[in-house]
Amino acid sequence: MATVVKIPVTNSNKEITVNTGLFINNEFVPSLDSSEVIQCFNPATEDVIASVVAGSAKDIDRAVSAARHAFKTTWGKNVTGWERSRLINKLADLMEKNVQELAELETLNNGKPLTIARDFDIEDSIQCLRYYAGWADKITGQTIEVDNKSKMAFTRHEPIGVCGQIIPWNYPINMWAWKVAPALAAGCTIVMKPSELTPLTALKLSELVVEAGFPAGVINTVPSLGSVGGAALSAHPDVDKIAFTGSTITGRKIMEAAAKSNLKKVSLELGGKSPQLIFESADLEQAAKWAALGMCFNTGQDCIAGSRLYIQDSVYDKFIEMLVSTVKATKIGNGFDEKSSGGPLVSKTQFDRVWGYIDSGKAEGAKVILGAEKRNTKGYWVDPTIFTEINADMKIVKEEIFGPVLSVGRFKTEEEAIALANNTTYGLGAGLHSTDASQCMRVSGLLEAGTVWVNQYILLNNNVPFGGKKQSGIGRELGSYALEEYTSVKAVHWNIGEKLKWPL
Repeated sequence: MATVVKIPVTNSNKEITVNTGLFINNEFVPSLDSSEVIQCFNPATEDVIASVVAGSAKDIDRAVSAARHAFKTTWGKNVTGWERSRLINKLADLMEKNVQELAELETLNNGKPLTIARDFDIEDSIQCLRYYAGWADKITGQTIEVDNKSKMAFTRHEPIGVCGQIIPWNYPINMWAWKVAPALAAGCTIVMKPSELTPLTALKLSELVVEAGFPAGVINTVPSLGSVGGAALSAHPDVDKIAFTGSTITGRKIMEAAAKSNLKKVSLELGGKSPQLIFESADLEQAAKWAALGMCFNTGQDCIAGSRLYIQDSVYDKFIEMLVSTVKATKIGNGFDEKSSGGPLVSKTQFDRVWGYIDSGKAEGAKVILGAEKRNTKGYWVDPTIFTEINADMKIVKEEIFGPVLSVGRFKTEEEAIALANNTTYGLGAGLHSTDASQCMRVSGLLEAGTVWVNQYILLNNNVPFGGKKQSGIGRELGSYALEEYTSVKAVHWNIGEKLKWPL
């Protein structure tokens, strides 16, 4: 049997129990053939808070078999949409009941502030589950006119089957919900591989899956290294679909493995280098707050972080002053401090990566106007850092940093602003700030991004699709569009009157 650990909650006498095994067929089990473990750290203290079983390729195979059996027997086409809806809603209710404990565990393992985890991430995840619970009995096809006297045709939107879902560490619970909810609504079964950096809340959520009453094998959770579990899922011949959120480099590997195995369906939500444009007509005070949110939210560990900012010349100096003042009000601190609006970076690797970009920005001649000073304390801390006097060839301008680092440039004309914004291999998000309605329509139509915000930034809604262009991915999450990623359209041609003459 797998073990259960008790994790102390910071500044509290409370402990959170977590099963550390692999969750397969509604049970926590040890690995079939591996003695490896994954150490889970608190990034605010650098302390190990738990160790969980590291799944192997054989464990992935066992989980896929469990998911396939459930799909053929107790889920898939064997259960009504109403029953799927009932169970998804029950899971949402249990998340709501356990929201404080889930948030505390998220803060311990990921570092983000407790208030952000609880009031933003998990509340949004609960809403996501309830949104897709509403869709579960409303997935319909079409009746298509062919010949009213002798033939008809109709389509069925059927669950695609067993889905491998690989989620990142920056929003562990939120990304779990984004993947799980539409898949369950469509009738698919799941093998979930959480990030090796933040597996604890996925394991805790697995306990709620059992409590909600889901049949065994519908949702399976296999913590594993990406090079092991992620690779095994991507190449598995009995997985029908892979959904992945993470880096563009890994996304390419997943596409290749999917193509070389069984040509499984793939959806990818990848990296970004998202721009925000500040036009001279903008409400500058509000624009400064949205720009600060774009760079600081989740300590910049966000695929749609507004990491490039371009300001019209006529308001450049004024806006820079307002932006710096606004960003300075951000407190990066321990997640259990209610005054913290951002936490540490998630790991030593990410810490070193972000500081490498800050050093690169200095070396390549960008000017630091805020931050770029290391703390002399434990924890993976990076305070908000702003660079000006940039050019398009700098690494901090071209590459995704995934930390609270902002590169600021300037433009004279609308055409120049659009060209600067689109000068990237990514296309996940973009924002613009202007009170000129005609300009808002023009520019939003010309920005090459899957999501464009006008006079706001970074906030998403569960009923609105989200996804990228260019090297930021393929497919869509959220909204009704996400259901298309988990269904397969079958056309049925029905002869009700034609008599075939033979020979032709």
